[in-house]
Amino acid sequence: MDTWKILVIGASGYIGGSVLTALMKSSHPLLRECEFTALVRHEPHADALRHKGINVLMFSGLDDLDIVREVAARHDIVINTASTFHTPVAKSIIDGLGDRKTAAEKQTHLIQTSGTGSLADRPVSKRFVETKVFSDKDNIYDYEKYRESIEPFPQRTTDVTVIEHGESTGVKTYIVMSPTIYGLGSGVINQKSMQIEALIRAARDDKYVSVVGSGESEWSHVHIEDLGLLYELLVTRILGGLDLPSNKHGIYFSETGYETWRAVSEHIARTGKELGILPSQEIRQITLEEGSVKLIQSMGPDIIELGWASRSRTKADRSREIGWKPTKSFGDFLDSFTTLWAEIMKE
Repeated sequence: MDTWKILVIGASGYIGGSVLTALMKSSHPLLRECEFTALVRHEPHADALRHKGINVLMFSGLDDLDIVREVAARHDIVINTASTFHTPVAKSIIDGLGDRKTAAEKQTHLIQTSGTGSLADRPVSKRFVETKVFSDKDNIYDYEKYRESIEPFPQRTTDVTVIEHGESTGVKTYIVMSPTIYGLGSGVINQKSMQIEALIRAARDDKYVSVVGSGESEWSHVHIEDLGLLYELLVTRILGGLDLPSNKHGIYFSETGYETWRAVSEHIARTGKELGILPSQEIRQITLEEGSVKLIQSMGPDIIELGWASRSRTKADRSREIGWKPTKSFGDFLDSFTTLWAEIMKE
């Protein structure tokens, strides 16, 4: 049988680097026989990946759509962990996989990274309130179409496009829709996530911890290592020819617990005080506009509300049904705050 060719886009990032590490270190015999390639845009990142024995191809960035399509057409599986907001690149990947499917007469597959921010509500602005706990066995595609009809959101737009364009081209697609991701990554470039880290960096600078709005809304969470296990499981099931729901039925959640945003800020305040970094466990409520300055300056109030104030509760029922077995506990979640404080203080 021909060697399976797997392309990872976003291998220098937090998720992509950790997923690639999980696949490369896996003891699964089918993965041992695969050829892995990373598509990157920065030469220093390429050198670091080559040093780990990974094939590297260069491109100018996600807007280099012709190259993306051309490279995707040389692979059987593409794992896209780059920007979840970039709909055109996801479409170009599928076009390339469709080209390969036609030329090689072989089924091709896209594993697309997304986030549960696509399901999140807007409790601060009151533009949309959601109380549901979603299962990945629900009809998430129809729900995303409904939410898009109310308010287009780039990540959700990409999800819908991946599903629909995959079906129209005959490419099997799988969307890994993750909640808050915690823990240090295992990639060679970026080992830190975004949501909790942004709150800690702001606390480091302000000497108090912020919470956006009331902080009463809940988000699910998952450790980056458990997330890597889910990607590994999806790939090995594809390689083994095992049943794996795809396209409209191919949305997979990853979660091992949940917490309110106020509780997250309390964990940051407690560990920051214990480490002697913060003078007290003070928590201050901030507005969406203040959050867009303190947390991620390139994002406006709309994204701050979705990422740091909204509700997004999920259950990974389908993922567990196909064999996902996460290993991290709530204790690991709590321990991660001390580790993350220490890492951020090194910056």
